[in-house]
Amino acid sequence: MTQAIRKRKARSPVPVRTQVLATALHLFTGHGYFHTTVHDIGREAHISIGAIYHHFQNKEEIARALFVELVKRMGSAFDAIEADHAGTHDRCRAIVALLFRITEEEPEVMTYMLHARHREFITGGNPVCSSKPFMQMRMMVKKGIETGEVQRMDPMVAASVLFGGPMRLIALRLDGLLANPLPNYLDEVWMAAWRAVAA
Repeated sequence: MTQAIRKRKARSPVPVRTQVLATALHLFTGHGYFHTTVHDIGREAHISIGAIYHHFQNKEEIARALFVELVKRMGSAFDAIEADHAGTHDRCRAIVALLFRITEEEPEVMTYMLHARHREFITGGNPVCSSKPFMQMRMMVKKGIETGEVQRMDPMVAASVLFGGPMRLIALRLDGLLANPLPNYLDEVWMAAWRAVAA
């Protein structure tokens, strides 16, 4: 990296909005939404309350923006998986591998996506299972049923059977009840899940 680039990076601090969302993620998952205040976020992020309110009306808007951003990010990752893999088996396995990796590398992201009760603090919010990434997972399974890779059954049931075990392992890992990193279990968990729905 050249000295000019270093100087430019030093003059380009992390945007306030990004700092607020990253700090909110940390505090919401560590202390809970209801035990975190906007002042807590400002203090932790070293950002003035005025700067936070310039970007967000209130704490609920921060929580909503965080949820939307994480859903969008995960949806984009799933789009890439669909583009890079052919067939239901390979796509769904890649999704499980991705979710396992995110759990290990960014446990707060997965905790906020799966454990937080968003409907309790985001007015009019839909359950996470009706968000785009979860809909994509169901659509992949539905296509597998249509192409004959997956047994004929209700797509919602098939998706629940296929992804239910891996999602439970993620919950166990986040709760500290599973000692080893999730990728260690990928092959055996995936084989068992796929055998349950494969045509």
